[in-house]
Amino acid sequence: MGKLDLLGEFLLNWRIKVVLPYIHGRLMDIGCGTNKLVKQYGNGIGVDVYQFGGADLILKDTSKIPYDNESFDTITIIASLNHIPNREEVLKEIHRILKRDGRLIITMISPRISKFWHLIRSPWDKDQKERGMNEGEVYGMTKKNIINLIEQCGFIIKKELRFMLFINRLTLAGKI
Repeated sequence: MGKLDLLGEFLLNWRIKVVLPYIHGRLMDIGCGTNKLVKQYGNGIGVDVYQFGGADLILKDTSKIPYDNESFDTITIIASLNHIPNREEVLKEIHRILKRDGRLIITMISPRISKFWHLIRSPWDKDQKERGMNEGEVYGMTKKNIINLIEQCGFIIKKELRFMLFINRLTLAGKI
């Protein structure tokens, strides 16, 4: 797969530009897709459950990551938490492998916008054509859903900001 269409690439680059300033140290990007964030940052590993053409590690289940406790300084989930059916288990695993002073960065759009976006983008979106939506995946997540989930898994919200014409949200969290 490997390459996105022009609009998909433009939006990915926009997300990366917003996220990069918040990354420090060794990075793990979960749901990395083409792994562009890790490649651009230069110090880390991209993990996915599907080979989009660039992941460093393909896992059947990202709630079972083969790394020691506190192995990463930053863990990102960019526009993909909604595509993880076992979100709570994955966030607990992230808590385990994230360093004590580490950062969790999540970007997400709301369910309403996501559903509309997936509908209009489906003819050009290779992700939808090749992989589709699996059981447990949802169209976007609300701010409240993300905050509740993050806090349930032992994190505290440190920063939130909206970007991409206020459609997208970045949530930065750390361990409690």
